[in-house]
Amino acid sequence: MNLSTEILAKIDRLIPRYPTERSAVLPICHLIQEEQGYISEEAMEWIAAKLKLQPINVYELVTFYPMLRQKPAGRHQVKVCRTLSCALRGAYKTCATLEKALKCKRGATSENGDYSIEFVECQADCALGPVVIVNETLYPNVDSQKAKLLADHIKASSENNPSELSTETQQGQSLVAKPA
Repeated sequence: MNLSTEILAKIDRLIPRYPTERSAVLPICHLIQEEQGYISEEAMEWIAAKLKLQPINVYELVTFYPMLRQKPAGRHQVKVCRTLSCALRGAYKTCATLEKALKCKRGATSENGDYSIEFVECQADCALGPVVIVNETLYPNVDSQKAKLLADHIKASSENNPSELSTETQQGQSLVAKPA
């Protein structure tokens, strides 16, 4: 497994901060996922050896927490809030629309590697649900109709500038609701 010297140094500084080495497993998983995009089987074995654990101890943790991935995510990570207020305002329809428009199933990555779609827990914007986060950009009030616009926007951004998404479509339509 190839980790940068920067991440290896961070890990070495991190471990002594905990009362027992095993307590550092979750922060180490986050560091590795941040650099590699996911936590591979090889990474789990490396973490286990580093912390003097059995690989199953790391595997249990990685499979328990939904924010830890075992497979690479798409270049555009689409996260739909599914907590009660967003669900009541149509989050499940929003997610279904995004799945169809981006040709990507929830919990998976599209065949071309461009998109990942997943349900997430509360994004602390309950009054403006359903909330969708694409990469680091939050889109409130994304009903199924707006989800289609958002999907088109993500696709267009992917073709033009894959690292940047705005809150406006190419036609100048705002994807963010103006306060009433």
